[in-house]
Amino acid sequence: MSLLDLITGSAGNQVAEQAENKFGISKNQIIALLVVAAPLVISYLKKKSESPEEADKLNATLDKHHDGSILNNPAQALERESEGNSILDHIFGGNKANVENQLSANTGISMDKIGPVLATLAPVIMGYIGQQKQANNVNSGGGLGDLLGGILGGSAQEAQASNNPLSDILGSVIGGATQSSGGGLGDIIGNVLGGGNQQQQSQQGGLGGLLGSIFGK
Repeated sequence: MSLLDLITGSAGNQVAEQAENKFGISKNQIIALLVVAAPLVISYLKKKSESPEEADKLNATLDKHHDGSILNNPAQALERESEGNSILDHIFGGNKANVENQLSANTGISMDKIGPVLATLAPVIMGYIGQQKQANNVNSGGGLGDLLGGILGGSAQEAQASNNPLSDILGSVIGGATQSSGGGLGDIIGNVLGGGNQQQQSQQGGLGGLLGSIFGK
């Protein structure tokens, strides 16, 4: 399963429908959030996994809590919001408020709901990473950086080849994330939501314009 499959397939659509009913936010906005948040989370984890200690912690967490079974029952996501919040606290740390601010601005989801919705999506994203870990037989923290980089690289190639309008967003987000490879974690959010493919985004008015052109924000 590719990242685009996660977002546009059964798991992404089911969790978006469940969250739509719970939070009163349109399914399209939730999918827009997922298409930005999934590669953003993976990029942060890839950067963090450059530390052997962090890589080992992530490997253990995936083995213990994220085997991918949530993808077969995405309704679990609504029951795991508190866990998702803890996941985001660990991944984004002091950047979490800025991440939520930027995602709210780009997806049109209000600030009082962006945190809970993002926390609902987090276990699904982690479940996807765990499923990919198993599928690629990655059994140690040392291989996680390559796995996460491979997910982003493969998704970028698929986005270029696909006619799905969501691919434009996914490709733009991944482009921004990979540009920050030489910087710190704080650079990733700026490049993803403020940069990315500059030529493409300048034509669309930034990522917010790209999302708006597709979902009518």
